[in-house]
Amino acid sequence: MSNKMWGGRFASAPDRVMEEINASIGFDYKLALQDIEGSKAHVSMLAATGIVPVADAEAIAAGLDEIRREIETEKFTFSRALEDIHMNIEARLSELIGPAAGRLHTARSRNDQVALDFRLYTRDTIDTLDLQLRDLQQALAEKALAHAGTIMPGFTHLQVAQPVTFGHHLLAYVEMLSRDRGRLADARARLNECPLGAAALAGTSFPIDRFATAKALGFEKPTGNSLDSVADRDFVLETLAAASIAAVHLSRLAEEIVLWVTPQFGFVALSDKFTTGSSIMPQKRNPDAAELVRGKTGRIFGALNALLVVMKGLPLAYSKDMQEDKEGTFDALQSLSLCLAAMTGMVRDLEPDVARMKAAAGSGFSTATDLADWLVRTLKLPFREAHHVTGRLVARAAEKTVGLEDLSLAEMRDVEPRIDESIYTVLGVENSVASRTSFGGTAPENVRAQAQGWLDRLEK
Repeated sequence: MSNKMWGGRFASAPDRVMEEINASIGFDYKLALQDIEGSKAHVSMLAATGIVPVADAEAIAAGLDEIRREIETEKFTFSRALEDIHMNIEARLSELIGPAAGRLHTARSRNDQVALDFRLYTRDTIDTLDLQLRDLQQALAEKALAHAGTIMPGFTHLQVAQPVTFGHHLLAYVEMLSRDRGRLADARARLNECPLGAAALAGTSFPIDRFATAKALGFEKPTGNSLDSVADRDFVLETLAAASIAAVHLSRLAEEIVLWVTPQFGFVALSDKFTTGSSIMPQKRNPDAAELVRGKTGRIFGALNALLVVMKGLPLAYSKDMQEDKEGTFDALQSLSLCLAAMTGMVRDLEPDVARMKAAAGSGFSTATDLADWLVRTLKLPFREAHHVTGRLVARAAEKTVGLEDLSLAEMRDVEPRIDESIYTVLGVENSVASRTSFGGTAPENVRAQAQGWLDRLEK
């Protein structure tokens, strides 16, 4: 028999394969609460405009509340035969209140219904992700404040470059996450228009009040074009793009944690909470949480690319291809949420090896730039000449296998006779980081101020 919810045009049931490829209830059940929220706003508007009787609207609202309770208590039965979340809820509503349930779908289509549900879901998820990003920022800023003076090597090309502080390094990610929050906020602002009332694609002849439903659902306003309302998913693409960039930042931090916990680096340690062992090598402590954050980034990228491919060739308005917009999005945003929770836990858990970091910071002649800057500042050498002099001093220190600060004054004067004892005030990793007082620099006093400033802003 045909589907009783839409089958008037059809004399027989769909083929089993057709049912298999067509059904979306296996994943769009996640939109259940948004679907009920949208339906309650819709039927309230229908009653207010006189399109449906008030008594029927009240019965529908009560039935929807009962369905919500069933879903929240896991007593609701989802049926593949009813295709999607919209039909499942409407069918159950018919069982609960009878024929009045049929009035709910007046002046709307599944096209604007799903567009609404998906916007509500995406908006709710952005709000959750924003809170998680804030929590991670706070964890990083707290750790940065505690280690504002902890010296570590700064790298370029993964080679020791100049000394920085651990707090300064962590605050770099606070800045990145702030931009991630900004991108998600921008996406939220643009999606915050209500498509309900666009119907299938052309609007409706019923005297609906789209501004009322938009206001009831917390949207800024209704969408302005009925075709665009049901046909585009750029709000999902923008959210996935922002999520992908956030995932890049998490993955980079995860990669650094993976490196830092190796015996070769030995910069930080993670507790048993965020590591696992080996089934064969009892000595192992593997940073699996960090590795999984790094790995799940690919799933988030994949969802964005998949939806771009789905949407790129679709003529207006709705096509069934767009059913493929949800599964990847649900997975990607859930993955990002899980990664944020794991990363926040790891940041709070990790403990730096202060002595190991400081020793590493002094390797590779990391204060060479400080020496060159001193030559420019004190002896007024052009920087290129200072660079050359410093290079010769580095070569001499390398021959003797000592640090620059261990060269004698005589040895330095052999390369540049005007060097005096004040050169030693800029050599050594403590002097180096303390001198970087420019705004945004790694001087501990800067880091303390920046970290506290972030904590104050995040508290607000």
